[in-house]
Amino acid sequence: MVTFRIARLNKEFLRLIAEILTNRIKDDNVRDAVLTHVDCSRDLSHAKVYFTLLDDSKKNLVQSSLDFSCGQIRGHLGREMHIRQIPELHFIFDDSERRARSIDELIDRVIKEDMSKRR
Repeated sequence: MVTFRIARLNKEFLRLIAEILTNRIKDDNVRDAVLTHVDCSRDLSHAKVYFTLLDDSKKNLVQSSLDFSCGQIRGHLGREMHIRQIPELHFIFDDSERRARSIDELIDRVIKEDMSKRR
């Protein structure tokens, strides 16, 4: 269960990491990442940062750039946030949008088949 404090920190981490990626990291590959949400552990030792891309062909390149920039992002977070411990960041590709589209296509196909059988 996520506490109110953790939920608030998740939103703040999401906002700050997005700002850091767009304004402070020099690598152009990280700017292609669109952050979807952050999930911190209760003890703030780890944070999963979920991202998606507009162009899935760059997934491996962006993933490696984000992993390489983790320390730099964490350093910026430490200067911006006034908490005792900054979590270790783990960037994870979020493919939930692609899965949702495929489910929508399946539902549409079933509806079309059902409508054709009724006629």
